[in-house]
Amino acid sequence: MRIERPDGTIGLGEVAPIPSFGTETVDEAEEACRGLGKVVGEELLSGLPERLPALRNAVACALGSLGDPPKQSSLAVAALLSAGRAALAEAPARAEAGFRVFKWKVGVEAAGDELSILDDLIGALPQGSLVRLDANGAWDRRTAQRWLGAAADRPIEFVEQPVDRASKGSEDTLLGLARDFPVPIALDESMTSGGDVERWLGLGWPGVYVVKPLLLGDVRGVLAALAAAKARVVFSSALETGIGARFGLGLAFAWTGKPMALGYGVWPLFSDARFDGPVTGPFIRADDVQRIDPEALWNALT
Repeated sequence: MRIERPDGTIGLGEVAPIPSFGTETVDEAEEACRGLGKVVGEELLSGLPERLPALRNAVACALGSLGDPPKQSSLAVAALLSAGRAALAEAPARAEAGFRVFKWKVGVEAAGDELSILDDLIGALPQGSLVRLDANGAWDRRTAQRWLGAAADRPIEFVEQPVDRASKGSEDTLLGLARDFPVPIALDESMTSGGDVERWLGLGWPGVYVVKPLLLGDVRGVLAALAAAKARVVFSSALETGIGARFGLGLAFAWTGKPMALGYGVWPLFSDARFDGPVTGPFIRADDVQRIDPEALWNALT
């Protein structure tokens, strides 16, 4: 999205919806864009409905600045590993490259088989490494209990979204699991809007919040509420281009809480590498984020 601000300057934002997370579709966002007019001001944002969070985020980004000055010169990145035994072949090379936090997708195979692979995976990693287990809501409560019990004496940083947010009583299940086991639980799919964040804060969620900035319409308000609660936050990609990545990563670098390894290890992602975000080795540097030229990316797209 390219917006001409009231002062004549140009602002750029990216609409990167993920409908399965509760956002609008690309078609819905495109239809709304057609009615925005040629020159817009701050009143545009207040007029957009809450059901268009990705579009609201893009407009806010295009109308405003790219965020506060960075608080860190670099931030660690979690290495993404394939599901199943394929992770065992990938992990040593990622460790050799300098990664020390590894995200492994689970809930794909039988729990017993995956727990066996987990021990092999941990054994292949350098001392001091941490593993994030991402179930994507695949487990029932009993399976989640089995995993969380096993994780207690292993170097597991957290278990992400152990049960499906749409399952009956999922909030009570997640709160119960978080209370009963020492390994932190991270909310991802359960955090699909600013309203979700507000609700979980109200419930006193003790675990981690995975924030995909481009999916939250009022992301600055969401982050302010999380900061006030001293919440643990992981900033994560919504599979955006470099335009959206500059905005989302800018917020991550400006975060005042304790940094956690970023969930931005997604690039290379596009067939045209010009649209990717910064190179994601074990660290992303603030300088590399600030060097992203949104106007150049827009020109390449158009």
